[in-house]
Amino acid sequence: MTSRGDNRAVVLGGGLAGLFATRVLADRYERVILVDRDHLTGPNLLRRGLPQGHHLHGLLSRGQQIAEELFPGVTDKMVADGAAIGDASKDVRWIINGKRLVQVDSGLVCLTASRPFFEAHIRERVLALPNVELAEQSDISRLEVVEDGKRIAGVWVFPENSHETLLAAELVVDASGRGSRAAVWLEDLEYGRVEEEKHKIGMGYATRYYRIPDEAFGDDISINTVASAGVPRGCICQKIDGNRAIVTAYGILGDHPPTDPEGYLAFIKTLAAPDIYETLQHAVALNDPVAYKFPTNLRRHYQRMTAFPTGFLVIGDAVASFNPSYAQGMTVAAMGSTVLRKHVQGGGEIDPLAYFRDLAAEAIDGCWDMAIGADLSYPEVQGERTPEILEAHAFIAQVQDAASRDGEVSRAYQRVIGLADHPSVLHEPHLEAKILAA
Repeated sequence: MTSRGDNRAVVLGGGLAGLFATRVLADRYERVILVDRDHLTGPNLLRRGLPQGHHLHGLLSRGQQIAEELFPGVTDKMVADGAAIGDASKDVRWIINGKRLVQVDSGLVCLTASRPFFEAHIRERVLALPNVELAEQSDISRLEVVEDGKRIAGVWVFPENSHETLLAAELVVDASGRGSRAAVWLEDLEYGRVEEEKHKIGMGYATRYYRIPDEAFGDDISINTVASAGVPRGCICQKIDGNRAIVTAYGILGDHPPTDPEGYLAFIKTLAAPDIYETLQHAVALNDPVAYKFPTNLRRHYQRMTAFPTGFLVIGDAVASFNPSYAQGMTVAAMGSTVLRKHVQGGGEIDPLAYFRDLAAEAIDGCWDMAIGADLSYPEVQGERTPEILEAHAFIAQVQDAASRDGEVSRAYQRVIGLADHPSVLHEPHLEAKILAA
């Protein structure tokens, strides 16, 4: 294995994207330093760098598979510590367009827990690696630039109560989230402005925690009433750690759930199906609803740049930030780490543009198209609806209708939703025949 300098990598950002990145880099580099401005190991799991941490987060089945591959046994550990587990179809009640999908064994694991719970368990495994160091409570200052801007050789940070310090590195990976300064740094280095793509969705959601008796859930671990063009309000109610249930209600383009308890329940009562409202009649609230807003989907097309400094990569929400109602973010971060692993495991010089092309093709493009296409199914959302998008809308509506009556279609569709299978499986002749006939 060849290396430059002291064979060290630095990861900026201690969220899940940074943790997954650190894990794969630890197989290649002698030292990996994880930098974050928060006190990650402190008692407050709802850290300031995770403002949406109070709200529901879904780890899709593909994300669970990658997490288990990188951290063998982590699923069992989470379940032992209080996470709920079941089959992603058989034990999850999906209600789309007011119709309940057939619940059938999908062969996929659904793991439900709070976002801080997920992070704490992954972080524990990452920090247990002997060659990983944590530089917490350290603000990121600037990149260390050498070779006339052609190479990044580290990053300058401000540890709390200390002076600006250089962390020299062979590779710096920016996993600092949607607010990443990578695009600004690159423009300052005269690499040009990265192309940004934004789609306004005006999502707003509110979350409340409850104690809900098991019998109110029936045999399910989660009840997902999905927003649709007809009723653009949705809600998810699921079992999580701490013997609690989390309920996140959402709406688009300013139609957001209220945060007063009465208004919150009244909003949930207007959903396309009564399941969650009826479940909450048996619940004891643990807090008042807490709100969060997500104005736009955002993607930075680094793969379209014509030049990029070596020794620097970007991953996670710093590249693409999705409508949270589709629960793709954590799983896309996990998928991105598999792309990163492929590009670093050879041990030679990493081609950043080749990495970004693979990141787009293998982790982002399909999810982005799925999310933006789904957003455009709402007539009120602005954006170009090409013939291909309209055709996709019509087909998915047929899939969802068929999935409410046919177990095989439901299984296939939910494996696609979980990012375990490519959407093309829905066009396999025997499935497509069932879908179109329905």
